Amino acid sequence: MQVLRAPDRAEGGVDPQAMADLIRRHCPRLVCVTHVPTNSGLVQDVGAVGSVCSDEGVLYLVDACQSIGQMQVDVHQLRCDFLSATSRKYLRGPRGAGFLYVSDQVLQRGLEPLFIDMKGADWIAADRYRAVPDAKRFENWEFAWALVLATGEAARYATPVGLEKIRDRVWALAGRLREALGAIDQVRVLDRGSELCGIVSAVIDGCDPHELVVALRERRINTSAQIRVYAVIDYEEKGVTASLRLSPHYYNTEAEIDEAVSAIRELLRERV
Repeated sequence: MQVLRAPDRAEGGVDPQAMADLIRRHCPRLVCVTHVPTNSGLVQDVGAVGSVCSDEGVLYLVDACQSIGQMQVDVHQLRCDFLSATSRKYLRGPRGAGFLYVSDQVLQRGLEPLFIDMKGADWIAADRYRAVPDAKRFENWEFAWALVLATGEAARYATPVGLEKIRDRVWALAGRLREALGAIDQVRVLDRGSELCGIVSAVIDGCDPHELVVALRERRINTSAQIRVYAVIDYEEKGVTASLRLSPHYYNTEAEIDEAVSAIRELLRERV
């Protein structure tokens, strides 16, 4: 098996044209794209890649773990064959649960998971099984039903709020945060791309991100530390080994954004 990586555009994010050239040259079995990476606010042009894959008849998988819950995600517009997501993060569901979309085309082609669980097929003869006709063939027999129910509740909570409203609010707060952090001399905001979402990543001179997470948590500000092994290629290109990630959601306020920035300024002054 060979894994090929498409180059990025100069402004950041996968280059759909370069991806198209690779697809036509190598005829891959599957194309995989992450909608939003874990360590950056970049929003990839997954729709453009989906158009290429559809035209070339190549199976297409989108990792939507970071985008589900903070923006509209339409599998038909993306033209993807698979879409995977987690319940936690912006959907605000429970940890340990997630979901997978599988297209009708995948089922028509007779694709099955590598390991079929009891729910995915029927034993019809001594040496034969028959996969169930729908996407349940990709499900497990055992479920943590409390987590499944909680995932549904999280989706029902977000839907009436409106994904467009959530996106606009989240992205506006993140933009405010990037602008304020970028005005601090010791801070370098790492996010780049033509479209940026709610994830804000930054490097702060002389500060270990893990220590910052602890210090900010003492001030009741929740952040996370991202390390090199989460995004080796991206971090090498940016010349960093770790970063601080801040991810505002629609329930946050402008005052809380400003408070987080003020706390970072204060921590920097304490280190002088």
